[in-house]
Amino acid sequence: MENIAHLTLVSSNKKTGPIPVSTSAATTCPDACPFKLQGCYAKSGPLALHWSKVSAGLRGLQWTEFLSVVRSFSEGQLWRHNQAGDLPGDGDKIDGKALAQLTMANVGRRGFTYTHKPTTVANLRRIRSANRAGFVVNLSANSIQHADTLSKTGLPVAAVVPQSSPDRFTSPAGNKVVICPAQRVAGISCNTCRLCAKGNRGFIIGFRPHGTGARKVEAITSAV
Repeated sequence: MENIAHLTLVSSNKKTGPIPVSTSAATTCPDACPFKLQGCYAKSGPLALHWSKVSAGLRGLQWTEFLSVVRSFSEGQLWRHNQAGDLPGDGDKIDGKALAQLTMANVGRRGFTYTHKPTTVANLRRIRSANRAGFVVNLSANSIQHADTLSKTGLPVAAVVPQSSPDRFTSPAGNKVVICPAQRVAGISCNTCRLCAKGNRGFIIGFRPHGTGARKVEAITSAV
């Protein structure tokens, strides 16, 4: 299937701030993600309607067009890839060629994203290459224990943590965890925070469950 992605040049989402934000088809979501069938925040509200149209091919750009728009961003422009969807490639696999193309298009810009793609040897190789070239791909963890495991890769990690988690804490394996500032400080957004766009930050970003599926996510992350 041809890669299709939608790009909102100026997001109206208060959590991201007024930065470019993309959306990829649901086919990119891996079965490895425990939130795929229940709890995914992108499956409710206006975002769900938008995502369904992108997934059906009714909205979005062909991959070459999408890359051209990314290349047109100003030097140093912060942008988030995938408010919904995952890295290019159907299911658990990463389309290495497409990710490499996106990484090259991002050179000089500050693109960042998250992935639930499983950490197979092939997937890790492609994710490491993207991070080395400045396209920051955060590994998404299903719990703080899972985050400790993913942290051993040396790649940036973001994790879903229980609602009761303090703003800053240390994981069972001794890794520092900082709750997303946009979730705890009024007026902070991705545009002003930018921690997830720093691949060498040296700590895990924690996200408390949010959206209509928050309870389901809380149950899953507590059980993992």
